[in-house]
Amino acid sequence: MIPRKYTIISKDDVAFIDFELILESNVSQLHYSLDGSKTLVKYRGTQPSFLLGKTEYNHEEILEVLATDEWTNPDPV
Repeated sequence: MIPRKYTIISKDDVAFIDFELILESNVSQLHYSLDGSKTLVKYRGTQPSFLLGKTEYNHEEILEVLATDEWTNPDPV
């Protein structure tokens, strides 16, 4: 199976997502940063054209990003 790849985009770029080219099927499935300014998208294979020029992460790399205070509340209730 082709491994998943991940890219972080600005919430302003959500309007340009082609959901036919990523693993999420609609806006409600997107995972946002705690402040809501960024989201990540998952895909397999070649980076979709609407993401060109954006940093691509593998699974291990995106887990490191998601473990930061920007994405994970350090003091969960």
